[in-house]
Order: sequence, then C-alpha cells, then structure tokens
Amino acid sequence: MSEQPDYARESSSSSVSSSVQDIEEDITIGSILSEENQKIDGNLGRRLSHLNSISHTPRVNGEIPDVDNATLDHERLLERLTTYGLAELQVEGDGNCQFRALADQLYRNPDYHKHVRKEVLKQLKHFRKLYENYVPMSYKTYLKSMKRSGEWGDHLTLQAAADRFGAKICLLTSFRDTSLIEIVPRDNTPSRELWLSFWSEVHYNSLYGADDLPTRVTKRKHWLF
Repeated sequence: MSEQPDYARESSSSSVSSSVQDIEEDITIGSILSEENQKIDGNLGRRLSHLNSISHTPRVNGEIPDVDNATLDHERLLERLTTYGLAELQVEGDGNCQFRALADQLYRNPDYHKHVRKEVLKQLKHFRKLYENYVPMSYKTYLKSMKRSGEWGDHLTLQAAADRFGAKICLLTSFRDTSLIEIVPRDNTPSRELWLSFWSEVHYNSLYGADDLPTRVTKRKHWLF
C-alpha cells in the first residue's frame, strides 16, 4: 500500500485541528454563557407584560424604508422607549447589528457577534427543512450570503437564534401597529429572554431598562477571536 501523500496528511490534520478548535470554542462559549446566565435575565418581561405581542413569521429582510418613513419609524421607537422606561445599548451599525445585539444579550459583549453568527449558521444548515421554505431564493445561496460578516440578519436568523440558544427573543419595534414581537424556540420551552429594539429594516440594538443600562466597558476577550 502506498504511503499517503504529504499534502493529504496535512489536509487531514488541518481538518481535525479545525474540528477540535470548533468543539473547544463551543465549550468555552458555553462556559461563558453559564457564568453570565444569572446576571443577564432581567425583568423587562414583567415590565412590558401588558403589551400585546404578535406571532412571529420567519422571513428575509424587506425593503429599506425611504428617509421620511425611516425617520418617522425611529421617532416612534424612541417614544416607546421613553414611555416604557427602556434604553438601548447602541451597537455598531456595520451590517452585524443583529448579531452584535444578540451577543450583548447573551454574553454582555457585542464583540462575540462572530460566534453568534456561526451558531446561527450551524442551526440553519443542520435543520434545513425547518427554514428553507421561508427563503425565496436558493437556500445554498442564502447560507453562503449569511455566512459573510456584514450581511444583515433577518427574521429567519432570529428564529434560528431562538432555536439554537433556547431563548425567547423579544423585539420592541418601530412598526406602527405592532410594538412587540416575540420569537420563541420551536421545540422547547425557552430558558431565558433576549430583548432587542428593532428600527424596522434599519438597525437592531440591545435593550435594557433605563435604570439597568450597563456602562460600556472593554471586557477581556477570550481566545476565540
């Protein structure tokens, strides 16, 4: 039997190394999540329990509103934040805002957005039959696009995030007729709530009570990135 070529051994070794690193990353992030879990869950659900929420339908992003409508939407969102005593932790608007906001709610650190996107992509890939009918394009093309940093998250990635992290995701929105949208995991009872503000088709931020808004500090990054 001929000896395996050097390049083949190197490729195999690289694949194994990559797989091991993926597992170690998941373990490390899991530890962070476990440590932070008790600190993150707040009382926003109780504070806004009087609001009627609507059922969530996963979908890709719609058209970005024109400047006039976007301005009105933003004013409406700001009024709701004031009315309900809420405040936004502003995250960077670099196309990763949904994942940054989720990372802040999960890990108290928006910089973990790459990991959140990675986990969402795993969910979308491994459970394709749950999601592909909501995508009006080639599912492979959709996944390839969503894998790129800077690609905007949509309501389908929110559903995948809820499923992946076992969380109910609550959106305080700028929609005229709908102030609250709740996205729940498909197959299990949510173990936590993640709160985001949603300036319709424009931007997501991480949401807190006005008296609980954390001061942004540079936290120690783990070796993941």
